[in-house]
Amino acid sequence: MVNNSLKIITYNIHKGFSATNLRFILHEIKYSLRHINADIVFLQEIHGERAISNNRFADWPNNQQFEFLADQVWHHYAYGKNAIYKSGHHGNAILSKYPFVEWENINVSLFKSASRSLLHGIIRIPGNDQRIHVICVHLGLFEQERERQLSTLVKRINSHISANEPLIIAGDFNDWRGRAEHYLHHGLGVQEAFKITHGAYARTFPSWLPVLSMDRIYYRDLNIVSCNYLKGKPWHHLSDHIPLLAEFRLI
Repeated sequence: MVNNSLKIITYNIHKGFSATNLRFILHEIKYSLRHINADIVFLQEIHGERAISNNRFADWPNNQQFEFLADQVWHHYAYGKNAIYKSGHHGNAILSKYPFVEWENINVSLFKSASRSLLHGIIRIPGNDQRIHVICVHLGLFEQERERQLSTLVKRINSHISANEPLIIAGDFNDWRGRAEHYLHHGLGVQEAFKITHGAYARTFPSWLPVLSMDRIYYRDLNIVSCNYLKGKPWHHLSDHIPLLAEFRLI
């Protein structure tokens, strides 16, 4: 039986700490993500390694955060570093119920102090011959930085992805002024899932009083079924961002 439905979630998990940075709540995030049961999970600010925290927190997992979250649910995952320091590194991750054909992490850093990358994976759903391109992003804090990164993203997609292949770009765009639309809609023909279904971008930051539209799900060559932000309990205290959840149908 061919599965034509695809549920995805994007979430900046704040390195597994609460919105106030006072509590380590990765176990709660794991439970909450499993309850959603998405097919593909786009994660930003996730630790690949953090040696100093192993001694500070009794419930710090023995494996890497993306492996801890993926355990027994998402059997396939990719991780790309985009911030490296003496005690470890963090970056973007994609967890998937379906296997990766391939994946690559593309460095789009302009500053050593704020490393950034694009994590580009290709996923194939069993029983369906169509490949799905998934790109997890976490763009910079400065507008000039984001413009360069968005330009690189557009070039990457135009050079590596056929026009008829399904595409999802999700993550933390840090684009509170809404400038990404020019690059992504006009340069790639993608649409933003929440804006298409609700008429405006989702306000996802800060989680306790969301006023800024930071997190997005852009797509192409898929049919949008629904898109919502996960507000209220438990999400408002699990991170400083609110996750976005979308469901698509393959064309």
